[in-house]
Amino acid sequence: MALNPNMEAIETVSVTSAVSSITFSNIPQTYTDLVLLISARTDGSEIDRLINLTFNGSTSGYSTRELLANGTTVTSLSWSSAAQIFLFQMAASSATANTFGNIQAYIPNYASSNNKSLSCDGVTETNANSGTNRLLSLSASLWANSAAITSINLTPQAGNFVQHSTATLYGITSAGKGAYATGGVITETSTHWIHSFYASGTFTPTQNLTAEYLVVAGGGSGGYSSGGGGGGGGFRTNVGGTALSVTSGTGYTVTIGAGGAGPASSTSGNKGSNSVFSSITSTGGGYGGERNQSYPNGVPGGNGGSGGGGAGAEQSPGRPAGTGNEGGYSPSEGNNGGVGTGPAGNFAGGGGGGAGATGNAASGSTGGNGGNGSSSSISGSAVTYAGGGGGGPNSTTTRATGGTGGGGDSGLNASAAVAGTINTGGGSGGGGNGSSGGAAGGSGIVIIRYAK
Repeated sequence: MALNPNMEAIETVSVTSAVSSITFSNIPQTYTDLVLLISARTDGSEIDRLINLTFNGSTSGYSTRELLANGTTVTSLSWSSAAQIFLFQMAASSATANTFGNIQAYIPNYASSNNKSLSCDGVTETNANSGTNRLLSLSASLWANSAAITSINLTPQAGNFVQHSTATLYGITSAGKGAYATGGVITETSTHWIHSFYASGTFTPTQNLTAEYLVVAGGGSGGYSSGGGGGGGGFRTNVGGTALSVTSGTGYTVTIGAGGAGPASSTSGNKGSNSVFSSITSTGGGYGGERNQSYPNGVPGGNGGSGGGGAGAEQSPGRPAGTGNEGGYSPSEGNNGGVGTGPAGNFAGGGGGGAGATGNAASGSTGGNGGNGSSSSISGSAVTYAGGGGGGPNSTTTRATGGTGGGGDSGLNASAAVAGTINTGGGSGGGGNGSSGGAAGGSGIVIIRYAK
């Protein structure tokens, strides 16, 4: 088992001379799970011997099922209504000298009011040969008792633990232990607690806080055929600015905006949905225009957090793009899309706008690339969000690329446009001339952090 970063050593017992038992008492009740690591040998007879484990001094209610392998065969053993849990074998007096058994036991939810389970794996280190020699083991055990575990006692099946046997008890905290709020996926850096919402939920502080946030709305979807790329979702953050005060015990609704649905045949795209945290709203990305709708003029891109790209048109000029920052915020939540081109035979859709850059205009029969998104390090590392989708071409050889931050590439011929990346607010690409189109914008994200 790899060591958990939230794993803390509670106590280590190192045997300096033979002892009949090892006990961990007064176990703190502040952890989520326990892990017990044992390296042990007994002076009892035979090649290997079990280790017996009891909780809280109890000698009833235990059951164990064990799967054993000795190098040639695999067998199964089980015990029910036993006086102890049987952990795996350790090396005994007839085993190769100076070898030990190594055992790891995991005890989840040890402080709960439910029955207690334990899983164990181990290996006996010995070169001796025996038909009953057990080299590898996996086991699952249960203590049918609702009491919190406050002590653990280990005894050899026979003999005593010899010198250099060791046992260490670890406590494991949940990822959210120590955080000052609940909600979302909780992570941490050396300086901050971070709550990332990939789906809608509630952020509830357990004390008054000043918080930083990133709120990214759902990206728009691109138009179906020679359509404009979908605009990136609105991007709003106060990192580096004025912190937002939140009140202990108040549940703040967090809404994650969905990306705009992929368009039906011969229609423009769909606008993304808004994302919300507390009083902060980011606007869904604008839809990309569509060439065939309102033929032969095409459809302009839709307004949004960032604007959707304008469609190509059968007559000059191509259609205009949608505008960004529909919410009218300062600083701006996004940028305009790129315009489409016309006339017949030489048309293409413009790229969707991104949070960091305007969508590119189409050029002749080549669609415009999507505008790049904006980067944020609120999660502890730099991530780019809310890129615009690439505009749909009339070219048979060139896709338009989506902007960095989850923007999808355009379609090409019969190949569909690429969807915006989920939880980035990226816009999807516009469909190429004759392509199947239909790609959805990427959903948004909300990230909240505060100082430790």
